[in-house]
Amino acid sequence: MDAKTRGIVAYITLIGWVIALVTNNPKDEQTTFHLRQGLGLNLAWIVSTFFIWLPIIGWILPIALFVFWIIGLLSALEGSQKEVPVIGSLFQSWFKNL
Repeated sequence: MDAKTRGIVAYITLIGWVIALVTNNPKDEQTTFHLRQGLGLNLAWIVSTFFIWLPIIGWILPIALFVFWIIGLLSALEGSQKEVPVIGSLFQSWFKNL
């Protein structure tokens, strides 16, 4: 699997993320970048399920995360390293040891 494919797979569920992680070469910065973004989005999605019952925030948060997921996936499809808006830089700093 090449770096672009691993970057795409990293966004497709946690199982896809694990597959991309296992097949990743640690020196491959593009895949590592998308692994960080994908992990952050997956964890943010899990956390957002606890807020679903809150008016407005519980409704907007999943929609925003879905849009961020699309942006990250499109970045992987292009082969670029664009962070997802608002929270992408946090994911890069939190998971820098990945």
